[in-house]
Amino acid sequence: EAPLPKVAVVPLSQHIGAPNQPLVAKGDIVEEGQLLGKVDSFVSAPVHSPVCGTVTDIKKAFHPVFGPVMSVFIQRDETKGRKTYAEQDVEAFSPEDIIEKVKNAGIVGMGGAAFPTYVKLSVKESKKEIDTLIINGAECEPYLTCDHIIMTRKTQEILKGIELLMQVIEPKNVYIAIEDNKKAALFSFQKAIRESTHKPISKIRVVPLKTKYPQGGEKQLIKAISGREVPPGGLPLDIGFLVQNAATVYAIYEAVYFDRPLIERMVTISGDCLERAGNYLIRVGTTVKEIMESYGLEFACEPSKIIMGGAMMGVAQPQVDVPVLKGTSGILFLSEKASKVFEEGPCLRCAKCVDVCPVRLLPTEIMRNVKKQRWEEVDKLYISDCMECGSCMYECPARIPLVQYIKEGKAAVAGKK
Repeated sequence: EAPLPKVAVVPLSQHIGAPNQPLVAKGDIVEEGQLLGKVDSFVSAPVHSPVCGTVTDIKKAFHPVFGPVMSVFIQRDETKGRKTYAEQDVEAFSPEDIIEKVKNAGIVGMGGAAFPTYVKLSVKESKKEIDTLIINGAECEPYLTCDHIIMTRKTQEILKGIELLMQVIEPKNVYIAIEDNKKAALFSFQKAIRESTHKPISKIRVVPLKTKYPQGGEKQLIKAISGREVPPGGLPLDIGFLVQNAATVYAIYEAVYFDRPLIERMVTISGDCLERAGNYLIRVGTTVKEIMESYGLEFACEPSKIIMGGAMMGVAQPQVDVPVLKGTSGILFLSEKASKVFEEGPCLRCAKCVDVCPVRLLPTEIMRNVKKQRWEEVDKLYISDCMECGSCMYECPARIPLVQYIKEGKAAVAGKK
């Protein structure tokens, strides 16, 4: 459990969808879990205060992914500790009550995508049925172990969260997908399910998967478990699947059972610069600078690059005054050797990027059209299906930053629509 931040910087946009509007003003005293911002848009998620304290400012601050966004600055009241949340009676909750709890708690996908969870659960409104629920415990990125820790330490709680999801969507099949290098998590779930006397739990199957990257992508997970493929431009919902990250399920449990908003998450702090890596329960809004100053981290060398997220899909940060978000799975401190930057060379037409693309796209063809700003052609190449896993860029002998071009293309195509 990490120290509480002295100053929390809470961005009003920590999800895919419309940014929140502030509900507090400078000088306001706020309590832990108090609503700081929300918006009436369907695709959005409210944000809450991670600490008790005073709002010192509401202004643009650097966001780890989006750049400058409106954020709430809170000076923590150091006389107050952590809030205790009373357990709720969940027996009387209807599926609609559960969805409302998830919505009000501001829960988003904690595997990195940060899509509002209640939107995924509102399947009845979309008039589509979910046949299969998959709990994503693959965690395939290098360095990251935060989901593994949650799965081994909070097994029973995650199973209760899965029961809540089963109550909402009533799936025929439920799978917990875990890569076979996570023996402790596999054993914990297998043992808990085997010993459970609760009938819904007995329906759950634990599926060990071969360890490989990028199996944590929901479309890859569906293919690995069922052999079925999500159609190009489609969503798992289109073929009756719902995928939820293991940490997200734990957050759902806390929201429904304890009425606790998403203000804290497990984060892996690692990298070759650190003497000792670790997993920390960190409050949303804690800055990397404060983590470096307050957590007793010992550095073997000066970090050349700081990445928020994983080594493959994370985003390198230009400064340390950036906060932990709901979707921050890791903070990596990498040396110059580990983060060596190469100069972009000409495409060799070797097709290695095509060979390794998990969704069978044409990365170099997308790159060429992005360079020439042919946005209609870019859209026709199914750029929206790219999950930015970085496999193409990692494999490219010319060191072309293909993911960078793809991100630029996605933004341009989205702006044209």
